[in-house]
Amino acid sequence: MPSATTFATHEAQYALVEVCLPGESPLAVGVVVCHPQTGEYRLRFRRDWEEFAGEEAEVLAYLADDFDDKLREFGFSEWLRMCQESWSNTVRISDTAVALSADLDRTASRLYQQHVRPKVLEFHTHLPLYSARVAAGRFLEDNEVDAEDWLEMPADLRLDPGMFVVRITGRSMEPRIPDGSLCVFRAGVTGSRQGKLLLIERRDVSESGGRYTVKRYRSEKATAGEAGEWRHSMIHLEPLNPEFEAWTLEDDPDAFRVIGEFVRVLED
Repeated sequence: MPSATTFATHEAQYALVEVCLPGESPLAVGVVVCHPQTGEYRLRFRRDWEEFAGEEAEVLAYLADDFDDKLREFGFSEWLRMCQESWSNTVRISDTAVALSADLDRTASRLYQQHVRPKVLEFHTHLPLYSARVAAGRFLEDNEVDAEDWLEMPADLRLDPGMFVVRITGRSMEPRIPDGSLCVFRAGVTGSRQGKLLLIERRDVSESGGRYTVKRYRSEKATAGEAGEWRHSMIHLEPLNPEFEAWTLEDDPDAFRVIGEFVRVLED
C-alpha cells in the first residue's frame, strides 16, 4: 500500500465493504478511502473473523489482501465497478460517499470507527485505555482496575498483556508525541533504561503539579565502595521539545517510579 501522505483538505471518496451472513442483515466489515486526484487509497478491515463469521472466517480473512491487490492493479474506480458488477450474496460494496480529508490514514480510521463494530479481543486486537494514574495502580501496585475503553490497535502492532494506552497532554515531547495524542506503552521496562522514552510518576509533586509525565531517561554513573561497584549518581528526565527544561533528580527510589516504556503514537 502507498506510504502515508498528508494533503490539503479535499473531498475523498470512500465505500464500505459489507458482509451479509445467512439470516442476518448486512454489516460493514471494512472501508476503502481514495484520494480522487492521486488515486492513493487506504483499506481498513475488521480482524475478528472467527468470532464474526464462523465457518466463513477463512474466506473472509482473504478479503483485505485480495482487495489490496486489485486496487493496486486497476485503481479505485475500476475496482469499484468490478466489485459492484460481481456482488455476491455474502460480500458487496456500498455506493461511494464523500468525506473531507487532509490525511488518508486518519480519514480511514475515522470512517472505520464510525461504520465498523468489531468484537473486542483483549490484548489480541484491542488494548485498554487508562489514565496515567490508573495505569500506575494497575501495573505498579497490581490493583484490579477497569479500563476506560478498549481501543483497536493497528494490525502491525504485536500486542501483549503488559501493554496499555494513555492520552498524553502537554507539549514537552513534541514533535514525537503531540499534545493530546493517544500513546501505547509497555509496562515492565526490560534492559537498560538509558535513552528510552518512559511514562513516569514523579512522587515529589502533586497530581495538579504534573505528577505523571513522559520524558527521555538518562543517567550518570559513579563508583562506590572498595569493590568499585557502580550506581546511578544522577537521573535526568529530558523533554524532546527544546522549549522545556530537563528535570534532574537524585537516584532516590522514592522520587519517581517508571510506569512503562513508550511504544508508539496512535492515529487519533
